[in-house]
Amino acid sequence: MTDRRRDEVLFPAILASTVHDIKNSLGTLLSLIQRLARKQLADQAEDIRQLGFEANRINHSLMQLLVMYKIDCNKFSLLVEEYAAIDLINEVIAQQDRLSQLNNIEVKVECGEDLLCYCDCQHVGNALGTILNNAQRYADKAVLISAGEQDGYLKFCIEDDGHGYPEHLLNADFSNPSDLDWVSGNTGLGLYFVAAIAGFHKNKNKSGFIRIDNRSRLGGARFCLFLP
Repeated sequence: MTDRRRDEVLFPAILASTVHDIKNSLGTLLSLIQRLARKQLADQAEDIRQLGFEANRINHSLMQLLVMYKIDCNKFSLLVEEYAAIDLINEVIAQQDRLSQLNNIEVKVECGEDLLCYCDCQHVGNALGTILNNAQRYADKAVLISAGEQDGYLKFCIEDDGHGYPEHLLNADFSNPSDLDWVSGNTGLGLYFVAAIAGFHKNKNKSGFIRIDNRSRLGGARFCLFLP
């Protein structure tokens, strides 16, 4: 094996291992932040809120990087199981609960108790968590998470009362990474990641997909994930 070929094989392995190590450290950091938040003084609340948000954001970014790496190397696969949609939503909310409290964001839920979904719950949960984390960042006071059936798909929606998506994201093709704005800070990488997860979910001739708009019932942005 040439030095060049060896480096091409070695670097992705090192990258994946490093991402795992960083994620483990971040898990410890997030637990510490939660303990500090329970003991916080009034004048520390904003600093702890910001610390928690940034740590969550890094954690989601690393998770996205690892999944996209696996997709690029053809090592990504789904474990599709039957799951109650309300349980999936509640797990996503629980992961972000402390951040919601620190941000004073009310998270509302609309979902039938008997609604079932067939998906990879871990990856879909991470995908919805990515969107919820972002919604809490831009929301004013409230976020609404809902699930229901539409045209043969199970639809999850996350809506907020913020200022809505910017124009360049509304016009972006999230199946095409070259269509994203990598120069500005708001690239849409999280949406590209969620679209990729959605697309891997297939049933007969249908594939999962996402839609975004500024038609939230709360007045801000609306994200919808469709699973076949």
